Amino acid sequence: MKLLRPPTSPTTADSVQLELPLLAPEVEPQPDTPLLAPPAPDPSTAPLGPNQRRLTLGERALVYNLKRSSRRTIGFVIDDRGLSITAPRWVTLAEIEHAIAEKQKWIFAKLAEWRTNAARRMLPPMEWQDGAALPFLGKTITLKLESPIGALMFDADTSVLHLGLPPTTTEQQIKDRVQGWLQTQARRLFGERLEVYAERLGVRHSAYALSSAATRWGSCTADGKIRLNWRLVHFPLSLIDYVVAHELAHLKEMNHSPRFWDTVESIFPEFREAREQLRSHPPEYLPAF
Repeated sequence: MKLLRPPTSPTTADSVQLELPLLAPEVEPQPDTPLLAPPAPDPSTAPLGPNQRRLTLGERALVYNLKRSSRRTIGFVIDDRGLSITAPRWVTLAEIEHAIAEKQKWIFAKLAEWRTNAARRMLPPMEWQDGAALPFLGKTITLKLESPIGALMFDADTSVLHLGLPPTTTEQQIKDRVQGWLQTQARRLFGERLEVYAERLGVRHSAYALSSAATRWGSCTADGKIRLNWRLVHFPLSLIDYVVAHELAHLKEMNHSPRFWDTVESIFPEFREAREQLRSHPPEYLPAF
């Protein structure tokens, strides 16, 4: 059961494509909402270039590149240039824009996803060294290598994670030690939150494990097995609780129907605010590990 997609590593694909056959019905794609969407130029006021057109869809403006060809279908391509459409010469502009309107959910989702990946490519890589900072439960903690060697300790008052590693430690060794600590904290904390919300909902999960998935924050199977992405430990507790409540609610409703969301709300009334925060959290909360 899908939840929300966390940021993924940059894609190696050069574009996202969709081909729309003319005069043939097609099932509307249902992409997930990307978590991160960096600011982009306002398409309602940006100047148009050659072969560009602007289309207003509801309250949103969309700029696209239009190319005519001898092909028999309308093709959609999303890449670093935005949306490009190739259409047969005999298809009217009204028909093209009608096709765009029908596919607008897919188009806007893929445009946001492309911007997200582009932004992550520009983010500086995490530097695993003394003094480095990273998010933990919505706050910034600092890494320290000082002695005594072998002692791993987190000082909550100063937000310093003492790694107990010598200055000669490699970046990979630091990374492994920090990730091990983060996953231990995630395993403990997530387990506690699952117990709290399972009791509120009156359900029991059959198993629980951490996940390192690149495409999901959490999952729940029909037989009650729950997996939670350990990287959620970077977020504030309220967002962790939302994901926990979301997955436990699937033990009653294995869907995303109105009854499912009513179930989520019954144990986590603030789910709407948390869901929006999770979708739009700034990139610094998820360093590229």
